[in-house]
Amino acid sequence: MDHRLSVRDAVALAVAVLRAHGTSDANARAVADAVVAAERAGHSGHGLARLPTYAAQARSGTVDGTATPLVEEVAPAVVRVDACDGFAYPALRRAIVAVDVRARTWGVAVAAVHRSHHVGAAGHHVAELARRGLVGLLFANTPAGIAPWGGHRAVFGTNPIAFAAPRAQHPPLVVDLSMSRVARGRVMVARREGAQIPDDWAVDAKGRPTTDPQRALDGSMRPVGDAKGAALALMVELLAAGLTGAQLGVDATSFFAADGAPPRVGQLLIAIAPGPTSGGGFAARVEALCDAVLAQDGARLPGGRWGAAHDGASGGEVCIPATLHTELQALGAGPPA
Repeated sequence: MDHRLSVRDAVALAVAVLRAHGTSDANARAVADAVVAAERAGHSGHGLARLPTYAAQARSGTVDGTATPLVEEVAPAVVRVDACDGFAYPALRRAIVAVDVRARTWGVAVAAVHRSHHVGAAGHHVAELARRGLVGLLFANTPAGIAPWGGHRAVFGTNPIAFAAPRAQHPPLVVDLSMSRVARGRVMVARREGAQIPDDWAVDAKGRPTTDPQRALDGSMRPVGDAKGAALALMVELLAAGLTGAQLGVDATSFFAADGAPPRVGQLLIAIAPGPTSGGGFAARVEALCDAVLAQDGARLPGGRWGAAHDGASGGEVCIPATLHTELQALGAGPPA
């Protein structure tokens, strides 16, 4: 059975859960906005189902719910953002503001986020850049979840990447994908719901295909595109951790464990002002390409639900399992005695 609640009530519930477990008001709101937007965009693995783990980690200190991100300008168009072992969402909010200002001056800007946490639905962050008229790219590393091709021990994270471009008369074009065949969050949701997963999503700790979500979480996700996907995961690892000075996924602690050291992963955010590089024709080229895609029967553009996820701020509603809603209500009342 599912439970429906308004976006306004969903955000309020998420804030209450996080506040009850030691997260500051500002940080709780940043996290709540992101997980509800992910829920609305159809990324339930990065939606409200994440809150029980977030709350447990904030309570244990695995993530510092009261951290204030620090922004340091290290070059005219480059900033480093120290998430200070806090949630990634408030750190990325600061990063977005920083690259927005600099990209308008220099044409391109980069933010390197380190000592960070779970990035959530990566499309949420680049969509915000596109709504500001910029092209956005985001690379993030995660705790090890993908084995190198030919191996069976996870070394690379599932390492999401996201891209967004502004459109003149439509919501931004958003591409959001992980280097695994499916996001690891979907396996977490299956475990929560007591469901099996398809046997081509993951392998167990011995490299055997599995339909058991717990064995999948203990093993390795299958990379998208097989050997090519594993190579891309390596590339993203170096962009998101190597270039930012963050912890490699193979050394990072789990996003799912209730306690332990902070994961200290990284995110690399790039903003590009499309005018200078395109000679002023970027918007027309975007529309021409989108029109060519949509001219084919049955073809669709990726990320179509990200527009609805942000339109009308507090309008609309989300639908979550009734059991999750009950759990969140209990968590919002405070930590267990």
